[in-house]
Amino acid sequence: MLSRTADHLFWMARYMERAENTARILDVTYRLSLLPQNGQEVEAMWAGMLKIMELQDTFHAKHPAFTTEAVLEFMIFDRDNPGSIYRCLRATRENAHAVRGTLTSELWETSNATWLKMRDFSMTKMMETGPGAFFEWVKYRSHLSRGVTIGTMLQDEALRFIRLGTFLERADNTARILEVKYLNLLPGSESDVESTDYYQWSALLRSVSAFEVYRKVYRDHITPLRVAELLILRADMPRSLARCMKEVYSNLGRVANSRSAETERMAGELEAHLRFGRIERIFELGLRNYLEEFRDSIFDLGCRISDDFLIPASA
Repeated sequence: MLSRTADHLFWMARYMERAENTARILDVTYRLSLLPQNGQEVEAMWAGMLKIMELQDTFHAKHPAFTTEAVLEFMIFDRDNPGSIYRCLRATRENAHAVRGTLTSELWETSNATWLKMRDFSMTKMMETGPGAFFEWVKYRSHLSRGVTIGTMLQDEALRFIRLGTFLERADNTARILEVKYLNLLPGSESDVESTDYYQWSALLRSVSAFEVYRKVYRDHITPLRVAELLILRADMPRSLARCMKEVYSNLGRVANSRSAETERMAGELEAHLRFGRIERIFELGLRNYLEEFRDSIFDLGCRISDDFLIPASA
């Protein structure tokens, strides 16, 4: 497969997954902002989210305060913000258009229809129906795109690069969601892992479609330790770090070339650490440090994949 074609497929999938995960983290933060608290606490919550998303400085250059309305507008509709849902869905469609001949007609039409509908939204319209409805729409369109991809694409290299992009992006964003929520929700220090605010932790679980899964797996009250275990180490949880890295490693093996041995080794090492890891050990070492190091590893892995298979970032 041509590296340019693989590059478009990889980034088409990453941008669609990024739009979905941005909707998820905005949804849970918005829900938490509605709980009883003062204005300073709400601003700190939004500021923390933007910091983890590495967009705090970009936001501050355009807005004086971290208000709910300003952050939602910036993260959803801002055409100058490369991380906004608007920009992500536009980039998804542009990459899909560039490789339209490689995609099935159903997948192309799904991507194109999503972008056309996104252009009809505005901040005013969204607030009339409530942000929650818009976030559900974004998640639904991502689910639809993923289902059409699996249900119609040939099981060849094109599909493997799409899956690589999807799970690499999901791993990064699940780590970000965990990091920002743990910083907001854990009182005192990370060692206090038994403290629980049911509504806030359930909101976190719902943000990654894990509330019902948690109940099925643990059949007990919600604790931070178990939430972290579910979203980091459980390979049977679709959005966990362990599941994401298992998929990344598997798909890398199916597109391997003469240059990719070290990239496969790095992916396999990450996958093995998650497969054999223990959550108590992660908390002993520090959850925040663990998540930051994981995101750094994901970034390095993405760069290596670009160098081995795609168009290098400097090209």
